[in-house]
Amino acid sequence: MAGFFDKSNTIARPGFNRWMVPPAALCIHLCIGQVYAFSVFKIPLTRILGVTESNAQDWSQPTLAWIFSLAIAVLGLAAAFGGQWLERVGPRKAMALAAACFGGGFIVSAFGVWSHQIWLVYVGYGLLGGIGLGIGYISPVSTLIKWFPDRPGLATGLAIMGFGGGAMIGSPLATGLMKFFHTPESVGVGSAFVAMGIIYFLFMMIGSLIVRIPASGWAPAGFDAETDAKRHRMITRKHVHVNQSMKTPQFYLIWLVLFLNVTAGIALLEQASPMAQEMVGVSAAAAAGFVGVLSIFNMGGRFIWASISDYIGRKMTYVCFFVIGMVLYWLVPGVAAGGHVVLFVLACCVIVSMYGGGFSTAPAYLRDIFGTMHVGAIHGRLLTAWSAAGVAGPLLLNELREGRIQAGVAPADAYTTTLHIMVLLLLIGLVCNLLVRPVADKHHYQGDANNPG
Repeated sequence: MAGFFDKSNTIARPGFNRWMVPPAALCIHLCIGQVYAFSVFKIPLTRILGVTESNAQDWSQPTLAWIFSLAIAVLGLAAAFGGQWLERVGPRKAMALAAACFGGGFIVSAFGVWSHQIWLVYVGYGLLGGIGLGIGYISPVSTLIKWFPDRPGLATGLAIMGFGGGAMIGSPLATGLMKFFHTPESVGVGSAFVAMGIIYFLFMMIGSLIVRIPASGWAPAGFDAETDAKRHRMITRKHVHVNQSMKTPQFYLIWLVLFLNVTAGIALLEQASPMAQEMVGVSAAAAAGFVGVLSIFNMGGRFIWASISDYIGRKMTYVCFFVIGMVLYWLVPGVAAGGHVVLFVLACCVIVSMYGGGFSTAPAYLRDIFGTMHVGAIHGRLLTAWSAAGVAGPLLLNELREGRIQAGVAPADAYTTTLHIMVLLLLIGLVCNLLVRPVADKHHYQGDANNPG
């Protein structure tokens, strides 16, 4: 059985339709993208013991925020350390491992809920689930870039848009399951975790069975590498080894670009449901719907912005993210204070579309700078920026919010300072992006890119 998952058994035969690979990527990313719907669990998890309302022994929101932050932190670390392993063993084995870890993380978390042991939830959803997130996230990306050398932005958009859309499925699924399992003695979170763990494991395994990799030297009909290299100034036909990429300033500049873009966006996503309830006064049900709408824009932005980047270039696409983002983050508090619910939702949706677009554009940006030889492994290491941002963003928003409330500020106004700080972070990200230049020749790989040492 082990041989079935070997890389050699996933090489596509002649005539294989490359459009069969995006559905495999979506099977993985639509499942692990559930992490973006974690905010719908936050209020129920503060009522595990009290059921109808929190009591003194229940977990607080800042305590629960660490579950999400830990999952994102482990995601980046797993992607960084698993990138080279993925290139060696192939996507099928990596996807199967991701399915076991992500699905198993829900099961372990369920026991943490039932026993009211927060450390078990940290281990389950945060640590084990985070490993599944990281390995699952990078597994289809390099594969799709190899299948679509003519449209790398579209390819990564196809792969990663599912991750952004995971909350569109995960939010109503979680809400429905908690309602189904709810009793006078339980909010239903533990049983919902078990059901979701099983469902996600099965669908992710389907993805691992479908995926294929192209044979060495394969190229789509009519593709000309020379013409492609001339389309944008930043595109290179040369390659950089994953270890050598760590010695270039380009890697660290793009790392900062991703970190700062993600820090701003992920804080909003992690706190989306409570923020909507507190800033514009919508109901819990409407807030859950808001999370679902954000998921649609997160997903759509990943595909649309990455596809646009094939025409205007990756660097200019990030300029759009930072400039438009600064304007919107500055305006959101005033829009909310004025009671303009529709404008508040629209602003948040545009912000989240660019947040998602930043993720899907990043692998193509790396491909433009470092070539395709180790783009998956380099992408994995770049995702440590996501790990850092997954801690920094929610921590910044939650802690500043708590501090402002303790200082006597109304919950609806407690987010203003943090959102304005995000404007400064985006300005720094804009500068870093403008400093990115092509890699110096001394860093290019001199051997056979198909068989790197």
